[in-house]
Amino acid sequence: MSKIFSTLKKVGLNTFFFLLIGVIFLAKAFPEWGTDASPIPLDMITGIGITLIFFFYGVKLNPKKLIAELSNWKLHLVVQSTTFLIFPLVILILYAIWGEENSYLWLGTFYLAALPSTVSSSVVMVSLAGGNLPAAIFNASISSIVGIFITPVWMELMLPESPVDFELLDTFIKLGIQVLLPLILGLLLHKYLNVYVVKYSKALKNFDQFIILLIVFSAFAESFEERMFEGKTASELVYLGFLMLLFFLGMMVLMHLISKALKFSDPDRITVLFCGSKKSLVQGAVMGRVMFPDPIIFGVILLPLMIYHALQLMVGSAIAQAIGEKMKKLA
Repeated sequence: MSKIFSTLKKVGLNTFFFLLIGVIFLAKAFPEWGTDASPIPLDMITGIGITLIFFFYGVKLNPKKLIAELSNWKLHLVVQSTTFLIFPLVILILYAIWGEENSYLWLGTFYLAALPSTVSSSVVMVSLAGGNLPAAIFNASISSIVGIFITPVWMELMLPESPVDFELLDTFIKLGIQVLLPLILGLLLHKYLNVYVVKYSKALKNFDQFIILLIVFSAFAESFEERMFEGKTASELVYLGFLMLLFFLGMMVLMHLISKALKFSDPDRITVLFCGSKKSLVQGAVMGRVMFPDPIIFGVILLPLMIYHALQLMVGSAIAQAIGEKMKKLA
């Protein structure tokens, strides 16, 4: 049990996880703090924070290592196809069978399906399970960049009748200014600033988490203020969590079958499992703030992603630990 708790801490299920839960309760108790009437300029603070998050993320990327890993194209194609193609298609099929018209929770579930993979937790879990670590770093990094373009396109093309107003060109312009340009600038300055990013990595991680907490707080505060969650019971949230768990496990099984069919080695199969099944709360929060400017709706849209995020850490960590022990025995 201690090993599992240690693993959970490594992938981020620690203080930040409980702070996420805490800011939702804070937003429920004091919704006026997160609205336009708040004396704290949350929009300006989070806007600047998002730009800095992606600038420093660009600094962390090593262009030479990314280029060197291009040769393993078959593995990369499977991981990226799983992240950006299979995930959304599965949700679209499920929506066609059981979907409710104009449901914000379905929209939120599709949004999480269209998001890129995580970076830190994907790499940590691949390492714990004994997978192909260089490929994991490459795919997690590329996924974050590609998602800036693909996620908005999915939201525009596949949900034209959604209850949310969505302008693709306007979204691309905003993401380009607030996300892509800082990332490219950081990438260009990698060799000059990376040593400082490594040195102050803990402080930068805390800064990233602080901005995410502010985004989550303001989104949920607006939703609570406008009574968007009125009528939702605890049992419905538990049921949503159960569905997210089934979704996560189902996608892992599907990726395992695809990897087996393509005769991937065990390390490559592990990389597909843990890079392809993850969805990024960080990018979901920061991109969603741009893509869904109405914070009243954004709070509801974030809910499936936050539940999925917690489950992918808890369940994914346990699975990674079990696979890692098995790989050690086989070795």
